[in-house]
Amino acid sequence: MATKQIGSLVWKHAAPIQIFGANTGVGKTVATTLLLKCGLLGRPHYIKPVSTGDAADEDSLHIRKFVPSVNYKTLVSFDIPVSPHLAARHSKIETPYTDNSILTALHDELVKLAALATPKSPIHPLVECAGGVLSPGPSGTLQADLYRPLRLPVLLVADHRLGGIGATISAWESLHLRGYDVVGLIVFQEQVFENYKYFRTYFKTRDVPVYVIPRTPPPTNSDKALDLFSMQRYYEQVVQHGGLLDFTRSLSKKLLARSDRIEHLADRTESNIWHPFLQHTERSRDSILVIDSAYGDYFQSPAPANTRIKTMSTLVPTFDGSASWWTQGLGHGNPDLALAAAHAAGRYGHVMFANASHEPAVELAERLIKGSGPGTKANKVFYTDNGSTGMEVAVKMALKAAARRYGWQPSDDIMVLGLKGSYHGDTIGVMDCSEGNVYNAKVEWYKGRGFWFDFPKVKMSQGKWKVIPPAGLDDVFGDVQEFDTLDDVFDRAKRTEAAEVYRGIIDQILKHLVSQGNKFGALIMEPVILGAGGMLFADPLFQHELWQATQRLDQGPVVQIDAERDGKLDWSGMPVVADEVFTGLYRLGHRSSSHLIGMSPDIVVYAKLLTGGLLPLAATVASKSIFNAFLSKDKADALLHGHSYTAHAMGCSVANKSLRTFGHLERSRWRVFQKRYRGHGTLDEIEETVPHLWSMWSPRFVSELSYRHDVEGVFAVGSVLAIEMKDAEGAGYTSTASIGLRDKLLLGHSNINQNVHCRVLGNVLYFMASLTTEVGTLMAVQCQITTALNGK
Repeated sequence: MATKQIGSLVWKHAAPIQIFGANTGVGKTVATTLLLKCGLLGRPHYIKPVSTGDAADEDSLHIRKFVPSVNYKTLVSFDIPVSPHLAARHSKIETPYTDNSILTALHDELVKLAALATPKSPIHPLVECAGGVLSPGPSGTLQADLYRPLRLPVLLVADHRLGGIGATISAWESLHLRGYDVVGLIVFQEQVFENYKYFRTYFKTRDVPVYVIPRTPPPTNSDKALDLFSMQRYYEQVVQHGGLLDFTRSLSKKLLARSDRIEHLADRTESNIWHPFLQHTERSRDSILVIDSAYGDYFQSPAPANTRIKTMSTLVPTFDGSASWWTQGLGHGNPDLALAAAHAAGRYGHVMFANASHEPAVELAERLIKGSGPGTKANKVFYTDNGSTGMEVAVKMALKAAARRYGWQPSDDIMVLGLKGSYHGDTIGVMDCSEGNVYNAKVEWYKGRGFWFDFPKVKMSQGKWKVIPPAGLDDVFGDVQEFDTLDDVFDRAKRTEAAEVYRGIIDQILKHLVSQGNKFGALIMEPVILGAGGMLFADPLFQHELWQATQRLDQGPVVQIDAERDGKLDWSGMPVVADEVFTGLYRLGHRSSSHLIGMSPDIVVYAKLLTGGLLPLAATVASKSIFNAFLSKDKADALLHGHSYTAHAMGCSVANKSLRTFGHLERSRWRVFQKRYRGHGTLDEIEETVPHLWSMWSPRFVSELSYRHDVEGVFAVGSVLAIEMKDAEGAGYTSTASIGLRDKLLLGHSNINQNVHCRVLGNVLYFMASLTTEVGTLMAVQCQITTALNGK
């Protein structure tokens, strides 16, 4: 079932405030009562998402007793006075409360209240949490993580007791680390430990205003009438204190300021920012996607003026349909990755890596080499800062190794081989490794140093997987090949006839090119899918045969060199570079996309998913033979390449955490997706029978798309879905056939409460999930795609 999405809520005159406590027993309910009695936050509204203990002692009843006009509601109650996770465990409720059910209930209640607010009669509901910031909720999820999708402004009630300074600062750091805005801190003025004095100084430099409640509440009296009288007088005395009124006014101003910042961010962007991949004559204020925050699979962004979403919130959840340029693997705002980065920042900051070392970098290198699997050549890891620079290094490595083997000189014109439509980055060197296209053809230094093969492409059409020859080359490549399953497309044993055809074509072209005096220093390929070229799904058999052909290619005699240093000549013809910046590290459902096409590369480049989408980092992994090609007594023969932030400790630490998590997902969470591509059987049976190729996108949904009259073809592999729209004007990067569909998706769906933001590549509309995306989330996106295609 499609999941209704819960996102951050921002209203100008109805902004809620979440009350967190630094610990249990710090006086959250007393502080909340004071704020409600003050009256400056508008009509008093109070929500307790989760309550435990005797109903007669509920916090909401205490508040109602002293603020009779309050509108109050407790969403979930357990009668056992223990932590919510323990209370839920022993509860007699048949249907357990999930994180999503609690969030949905809170979200819907806040939306109802917001509908009652007006500029003259604002409402700022106070949402009081149970226990401390890191106390578990009913499911066991820490409260700071449970409520994070809503990202409500937080008021933290400090701990005024012995040990309270450490507890309070830890609580604030936990909230800050998770992206919450802590708009203020409240603490009781206790005279023995005087924690409040320390907090005033500590939080002043952190832009967190501190309100000190003049004194602690009176002790509980066994005489209920006297107890009621004492508390009533206490509240009246504090409310009359000028400090509370000033503090509450500052809260109101902060809430308004947040709304104003969101409203004006597009204008500030237009004035100051030069965007990538954009013709700025097409940019306007309304076309800029403002992102206030992001969590999981979603941006929190202002809704378009004609949105179909009816929550009235300034922000709406927007599905990150491009996985933020293919980087997202473990979701936005992932607290585990944030902690890994923070720990490395605290331990190292940044340290240089020139003839130096640190544990995160070495551990990551070992993990990448070991994880390459049996039969690979991975031996040494070189770090850079992104996919393009990682590929720059790979090209340097490959060309040097080839030149050394064949005795070529620096003055020789050494070229590369690849596929038409390839793209390896925007730095000048790797631009030359792709055929002229919209990205590089008008760049003044572009030369195009290579030869690029046209190739058969894979897509599903009319429910069948088809391998389609290049346009106009049917007489060379043969007819369209049809298959029932994608596994069959990748099964080389079943395609011996096609392999023979490919082999003949490739060998003939390569021999001709070499006979013309061309020197080729590397084969450079994006295995399986060519991303930026238009999500081109290359026939894996053609890529396999091209690799094999380059290894057979005779480029002249090998110069006599030290065989031990050269890795005992573990490659022939030319080195092969696998650009797995996009397709590697499980983006296609498997760790290595090179392995999917049966290729053993000499150099592999990883980036994007390497850090789960949090930080830029790239790793170029080379064989021993490639590494040894740079060894000599001459410094000029070394790989003289590097970056100031080479192997930065934060990136390496996050990458280690990401790869460990991917391994866990491979063994557990993805099985529910894999089962759909297997057909039948229990989850326990899947381990031995899981299909070679699978996708997070529903096979039924993909098949239904393939039958549409307006769809040329479709494919889904791993987390990637690509829809090629028919275009009478012709396909390609400059096509506008998919723009209308993109714009409809951004208008959202009222029942699902989300927009979908996606990128287009000409007539191809593509979508990408994180590797942690839930089935229900993708079902919602699939529903919106279908609705948009149907013109609704």
